[in-house]
Order: sequence, then C-alpha cells, then structure tokens
Amino acid sequence: MNHPPTRRRFLSQSAHGFGGLALAAMLADDMQAEGGGAVSVLHSPPKAKRVVQLFMAGAASPIDTFDYKPALEQHHGEESDFGEHVEAFQDGLGPWMKSPFAFAPYGECGKPLSEVVADLGAVVDDMAFVHNIVGKTGVHSAATFLQATGFDRPGFPGAGCWVSYALGSMNENLPTFVVLPDHRGYASNGPKNWDSAFLPTQHQGTAIFPERETPIADLFPSDNTFISTGSETETLDLLAQLNRRHAKQRATDDRLDARIRSYELAARMQLSAPEALDISGEPEHVLKMYGLDHIPSEFPDEINPVEETVYFSRKCLTARRLLERGVRFIQIWSGNDNGFPRRNWDSHEDIERDHGPLAVGMARGASALIQDLKQRGMLDDTLILWTTEFGRMPSTQGSKGRDHNPYCFTNWLAGGGIKGGVSYGPSDEWGYKPLDREHPSTVYDIHATILRLLGLDHEKLTVRHNGIDRRLTDVHGHVIEELLA
Repeated sequence: MNHPPTRRRFLSQSAHGFGGLALAAMLADDMQAEGGGAVSVLHSPPKAKRVVQLFMAGAASPIDTFDYKPALEQHHGEESDFGEHVEAFQDGLGPWMKSPFAFAPYGECGKPLSEVVADLGAVVDDMAFVHNIVGKTGVHSAATFLQATGFDRPGFPGAGCWVSYALGSMNENLPTFVVLPDHRGYASNGPKNWDSAFLPTQHQGTAIFPERETPIADLFPSDNTFISTGSETETLDLLAQLNRRHAKQRATDDRLDARIRSYELAARMQLSAPEALDISGEPEHVLKMYGLDHIPSEFPDEINPVEETVYFSRKCLTARRLLERGVRFIQIWSGNDNGFPRRNWDSHEDIERDHGPLAVGMARGASALIQDLKQRGMLDDTLILWTTEFGRMPSTQGSKGRDHNPYCFTNWLAGGGIKGGVSYGPSDEWGYKPLDREHPSTVYDIHATILRLLGLDHEKLTVRHNGIDRRLTDVHGHVIEELLA
C-alpha cells in the first residue's frame, strides 16, 4: 500500500535537490526558533530568549516610587483641582498629597527614585521607564487580567503561555512557564492569570512556592506505607504505555497529547526541580546581594521590610536559577488578594505603612536579580518587565492613603535589548494622566515590544479560536521603538 510521503521523507529523498538546499538554509538561519514551538522561524532577529515579569498585585503607586512629582510637594495639602470631572473608585478626591518618601537622583541618567526603591539606583542605567501607561478599569480583577493576559476578562491565555506556545521549551525537565506567587497566596483571579485557555494545556504556568516545605503541589507522593520509588516508576511506565495506546487511537485530539506531555514533564521534574529550587549552595556574596545571608527565624506580625525582602528576594534568586536551567518565562508576584491587614499594594488607608516595606523588599530583590544576571552575562538576552494593574491617585483618600488611578501608571523594563537610562512618555504634573493624552501607552504596546524583542511579530502570532484569529495584543498595540537599544 502506498502512503503519501511525509515532510521528513520528502526532504530526505530530495537531499541533493531543492529540498536539501531549503533544509540547509533553514538550519543556517540565525532566526531559527529553538525548542519546538509553534513558530519555526522567528519573524525578526531576537534580542531576548527569556522573560521575567514582576507583578505588583494591588496597584503600586508610581508617584511614590518612580515618577517624581515636585508639584505635589509644592501644593501638598491644598484642595485638589483636576480641571475636569474625576470618577474616583472610592473616596479618593481629598487634598493633593506629596509622597511620604523622599526622592533623589540615581545613576548616570540622573533618574529620581523614591528612597524605598533606592536599591534600584545601582541598576537604574539598565532600566527604561514608561510613565504614561493607561488601563481600562479600576477594578482589580479586570485590570489584573488585562496586564497578565491582554484582555480584561477571563478565558484568554497569559502572556507567558503565548511565549511558551510560540517558542517552546529550552529544557525538557522543567516547565517553560513558571509562576512564583506571593508567599501569602494568590493575587486577584489566582491561577486564571496564567491559564492556557484555548492554547494547549502544557503552556499554562506552573505555580511554585519556593519558601514552602513542598514548593510544587503534588509533585511527590505524600507520606504513605504503600507507594515506593519502584512501584511509582512501574506505575508511570504502565501509564505511559496506556496513554500512548489511547492517543494513537485518537490521533486528532491535541488535548490528549498536551495532557500526556504534562504528566511526563511532572515525572521529569521530580529529578530536576529539587536541585533547581535549592539555594543553599549559593555563595555567601550572592546571598548577601539578595539580602538572604541572615534570615530571621520569625518575623513580626505587622508588615515589615525584612520579611518582604526575604520572600521577594528568594523568588528572584530562584528565578535566576530557573532561567539558568532553561525556563523561558517566569512571573514573580508581590502581594496577595485583598484583605486586612493589607499585604498587597492596595494602599487605600496608608501608603507609607504598606508601600514602604513592599517597595523595599521588591527593590532589593529586583536590583539583585538584574546585577546577578548581568555578572553572569545573562542580562543581554533576558528581558525583565515590572508592572502592576493600575496606579494610584495624587490626591488623598482618608489622610494617608491613595485611591485607584487607572488613568496613568508606570511600567519599567530592563535587559534583553532594552535601552537603559530612559524615561519615556511622561505623565502630567500631578501624575494623574499622561501628559500627551492623545498618545498614551497601553499594555498592548508593552506586550508588542516584548514579543518583538523575542523575535516575534505580535500581529502574526495568532491562534484561531471560535472563528477569530486571537492574539496576545487583541487588535491593538505597537512596538515602542524608543525603548529598543
């Protein structure tokens, strides 16, 4: 019985003809994608191979961290006059309020930074700030979805899922997309922020809690008297045989293959993950850089900078170890879902009390991560993005807090083809809206820029779903060329 030739057989049989020439050209192409992703040949030369997304859950205030506003100092305590109707999320239209934190210039670029993020001063010349990001909503869940997935509602893949789908894996023993949540729990939407949605299941994020006794849930069998290493191995071998037999009978069902891949990855992770997550062998000077050289045995009940530094820095150091071992996309979260006392960036009541410790911990860990990657020669092809769901108002809520501000907030990027020491898209004198209101930046622009640096065209990375060619940037977005080195 004659079978139609496969692509591989055709190229093999045509080795001395045009097929062989085409294959040779593909192998020699510098833009050839690695890892078996959906994009076999990249759309443009890549500058980055990996991405780290730092997500501040609860809405970090740019005017108390990275976006210095002298006007708020000059008019502190005066009645706020926005010159237009303002729809506040709660009751946040009190007087103008200056930041409780002092700003000072850092680096050769002279970028003003708040004292609580002063540790980033050591790497500010590697960073590019975008101060005119606008959102679509002041609701945490929807705004978090927008920044994490490109859509303000559930049912769409996370940015890391798209990158995993397009580029595939650089290490068969670890997930392509890893999520390091806040040690206290998930932020708004929980795992839906990194769900694969309509992409194959193996591209969803894998949540890891490095600080827990069991960092990866269900990776190992619980204590028992009836499962041994040998029996587990034999069970997995039998399961693999049955899965393959089942899959062979249903060759067109991609979902089954994705599920099998996930189970096989879990089995390989049992060998590779413990070593990757073990920071005990890191040299003393590295632990000191991250603030992990002297970890207290217990922490105070109230939010404090030492605790925030230990937990956030540990995630950053774990991220570096995972990046070294081939993980493609890592998402690090600071802050959990709403609750009292505040343990996230949603500082309605007291900016100084809540933002202070969180910012100090974030800045120490992020600065150390950038320096660590740089000294290892990895920053050049590792892209770091810092984001949050929206900003906070320049007027007061109560006497010490700030309400939601979806009309203007800040992102910053570093490494992986980014031009350092840049501040792009200024906000107005209050930090309320973009200075140029007709040309703000959006999450679509940030996502388009990230994909470009990975060698991907955001308009070409599409998946047909329910009759629509879906993409990370929906029908929007442009690359912010001013950020590219």
